[in-house]
Amino acid sequence: MRLFFHKILHWEYWPFYIVYIPIYFLWAYYALRQRSIFFFNASNPTIKNGGFMMESKKAIYDLIPEQYYPKTILIKNGTPLSEIVSEKNIHSIPYPLIAKPDIGLRGSAVKKIDDAEGLAAYAEKADFDYVIQDLIPYENEIGIFYVRYPHEKLGRITGIVAKEFLIVTGNGTSTLEDLIKENPRYEMQLQALRKEYGKKLAEIPALGEKVNLVPYGNHARGAKFIDRTHWGTPALNKLMNDICLQIDGFYFGRIDLMYQSIEALERGEQFAIVELNGAGSEPTHIYDPEHSLFFAWKELIRHIRYMYEISVENHKNGVPYLGHKEGMEQYRLHNLQSNKIVNF
Repeated sequence: MRLFFHKILHWEYWPFYIVYIPIYFLWAYYALRQRSIFFFNASNPTIKNGGFMMESKKAIYDLIPEQYYPKTILIKNGTPLSEIVSEKNIHSIPYPLIAKPDIGLRGSAVKKIDDAEGLAAYAEKADFDYVIQDLIPYENEIGIFYVRYPHEKLGRITGIVAKEFLIVTGNGTSTLEDLIKENPRYEMQLQALRKEYGKKLAEIPALGEKVNLVPYGNHARGAKFIDRTHWGTPALNKLMNDICLQIDGFYFGRIDLMYQSIEALERGEQFAIVELNGAGSEPTHIYDPEHSLFFAWKELIRHIRYMYEISVENHKNGVPYLGHKEGMEQYRLHNLQSNKIVNF
């Protein structure tokens, strides 16, 4: 009951379809103006469906210069474990590593793999294509929203979110499970954590020992999102333009990256891209607990407008919108894929 009321009083936990009610009306208005529900396809012409649904992570990584992201290989559904291990060794990807669906959904089925046994278990369970990649060594993660209109030479940062991982600090007497229960945000992940860690949650961390139970900055898996849009300095804007102008056909979306320090990041050092998200991106700084629902609506409307205007401009330059029949088929496939990985 305590967690129920915590969810009620904090809109960041409300169901997606409730938070987005005003956006549905705006989307309908834009769709009527363009006579296409799927106008977003033109926002990022080189990414499948503009990056709104059914986009391949590996295909997007292939658009990004290799120096900016960790070594990544695509594993097709049904690939024998021996071939997976061989590919892993050929590309020199050591343990621990990250495995995640090639077509993902809000962090579902993303897992840190510590050893050969863990990789075998993931490969056996996965009934979808997935990627395995180097574990990025940097401590911090942010998401930077980037927008550039097709006629512009330079784009700009429109939002930055910092992410606090699900980390508990030992007091020398409490078990991991007890420490998790001290924080409602963490306790809401308890069922999933029990499945993943089992008896390990009965261990007692030493005084001051920090244990990172979910090493990915995903809100649905317990991370806290903090608005750091004020970090968008000229140096950081320059870095984003240096990167994004090398990504052909990318105009709208969020780049999630890990970094060692903001100072090094501004110099273009000690960072790596986790993912690039296109038309389906959210300006996730809205989920800062300090922000109201009205602030979230304002930011969502602002970013949907950017996507619409970019799509229209690209369409005028010859980029077609997705046809209704094809778009509905892509949506059906998206739902099937989502069910697979959410139930993983």
